[in-house]
Amino acid sequence: MLIEPGKLLKNIDTPANLRQLSPSQLYQVSQELRQFIIDIVSIHGGHFGASLGVVELTVALHYVFNTPDDLLVWDVGHQAYGHKILTGRRDVFHTNRKYGGLSGFPKRKESPYDTFGVGHSSTSISAALGMALASKQKGENRQHVAIIGDGAMTGGLAFEAMNHAGVSDTNLLIILNDNCMSIDPNVGALKDYLTDITTSRTWNRFRDEAWKILGKFNRLANFQRIASKVESAVKGAILKNSNLFEALNLRYFGPVDGHDINHLVSVLEDLKHIPGPKILHCVTVKGKGYDLAEKDQTKWHAPGTFDKITGVIHKKVYETPQPPKYQDVFGHTLLELAHQNPKIMGITPAMPSGSSLNIMMQALPERAIDVGIAEQHAVTVSAGLATQGFTVFCNIYSTFMQRAYDQVVHDVCIQELPVIFCLDRAGFAGADGPTHHGAYDVAYMRAIPNMIVFAPMNEQELRNIMFTVSQDSFKDLKKAITIRYPRGEGVMPDWRKPLETIEIGKGRKIQDGEEVAILSLGHMGNLALEACQQLAEKDIHPALYDMRFVKPLDEALLHEVFQKFSKIITVEDGCVMGGFGSAVLEFMADHGYAAQVKRLGMEDRIYEHGTQMELYEEAGYSPRQIARAVEAFLPALVR
Repeated sequence: MLIEPGKLLKNIDTPANLRQLSPSQLYQVSQELRQFIIDIVSIHGGHFGASLGVVELTVALHYVFNTPDDLLVWDVGHQAYGHKILTGRRDVFHTNRKYGGLSGFPKRKESPYDTFGVGHSSTSISAALGMALASKQKGENRQHVAIIGDGAMTGGLAFEAMNHAGVSDTNLLIILNDNCMSIDPNVGALKDYLTDITTSRTWNRFRDEAWKILGKFNRLANFQRIASKVESAVKGAILKNSNLFEALNLRYFGPVDGHDINHLVSVLEDLKHIPGPKILHCVTVKGKGYDLAEKDQTKWHAPGTFDKITGVIHKKVYETPQPPKYQDVFGHTLLELAHQNPKIMGITPAMPSGSSLNIMMQALPERAIDVGIAEQHAVTVSAGLATQGFTVFCNIYSTFMQRAYDQVVHDVCIQELPVIFCLDRAGFAGADGPTHHGAYDVAYMRAIPNMIVFAPMNEQELRNIMFTVSQDSFKDLKKAITIRYPRGEGVMPDWRKPLETIEIGKGRKIQDGEEVAILSLGHMGNLALEACQQLAEKDIHPALYDMRFVKPLDEALLHEVFQKFSKIITVEDGCVMGGFGSAVLEFMADHGYAAQVKRLGMEDRIYEHGTQMELYEEAGYSPRQIARAVEAFLPALVR
């Protein structure tokens, strides 16, 4: 279905077209852009509320600044849909997040207007500062703008960047998009601090008057120093707590209404002429312009497809019970275990709904903690809890665990602390693409001493391993554990089975077979089982083993495999370089076995976005591709 843009928007192929409009037309452009986003996302899905919340800001930025010569750096990128539409991608925007289509995030390969690839939070200030330093070295007169949300501002990297920016003497503008949300409501002292600023009537009155004088006089070089001192002194006196940003030597302006397009244009025009590092505090509403998205901002962060008139979110209707999502099995099981064990705690870095830790938060709020977008802190605070005898389930997306690797090594494993890392979205993450694929956790976790690595093949296995490591006996091992599971649904509609203990390092045989053995890890065992069923129709019967543990490997089971089979296929939803298949090859070499081993998994390249099954097929380990790999080992049997 072709979506027709509004009469002004349809003529904007680049920001240069936008800048030809009069200021009086910007309100209409904003309305048309917002409606276009609603129309597209309602049919094709994607991130919704964040982009609606910055429509006016997006229009104002491209209107005031000479993009792409002036550099805009978006943080995370959930909010960059309007940016993409205004920068030459309007007519193909319906391909957003689809296999072979536009990325859901800014991407350097996609457009010169996408100055920095994003997907993870809190990177924008560092990147924009690097660009500003480069311009300074080259003698270029360019503007550098980082657009960061108050949720992303809680990330440590943002504070590191501001600390540097304040002494950098660069032409850097930081725009703080303050909507009190990331995916879930923001938490922590920074949120409270920003609320104090936005609700200070005295400060807002002063700001309105002071800007009329200081903002314009600051264009005169001989007035800048005096004006800056006066402004800082008055800010400090009015805001009872010393201004955080001013303390970092960032000139603070705001708060301003992020939905007043004409005022935004005026403010940005003034800020273009004020040198040095500075920050503009914009207050916005996530989901602005779509009533339901404004009222339930978490639900409408990425709602899928929906009826834009009624607001009914489309959901598939099934005649039979369906398997739950792995994340929900985690959430319900953790609460079940927490009721039994008062020492269980849950930690997540700003993903309570995404990880389903919100289930425990609602029932036992004092024992389930959202630490904000701070993966490093999440790991080390978990380690601190573990030193005091608590059983800590630290739930982090696989892709975000990369940001806390040093803490896993230094604060957990070296100290032999039994922290339980539950890595959601392990493997292909689907439409979120390469910044979100959980490709590397097996390779980097298995390299660390005092670390166990486990992947459940189904919901029951996830429940059982959680039960196993929640027992006091697990602490005696003095090891941490990584439990990795994929995005989306499992395979067991009837998943609430009695809890059982799993022997650490013990795999299992799923079926006997002949000539070829398939060794699978985690959920991929279900794809391998489907491949075996396809092969059975051709009278080909490979053996299938669910290894479960990458570390420690079930050596007894592997001895059985290598003594019986000379042709072996490993299947994993992660990188083959250093992953599960590599562990099997190491075992083979260490024990003097000789066999043909084919490793199926992610090759040494970047995979783009698409559905999980599309990506399994591309990477060569969909059920069809697994079956083909078996047949390739047995050419005489293939017709």
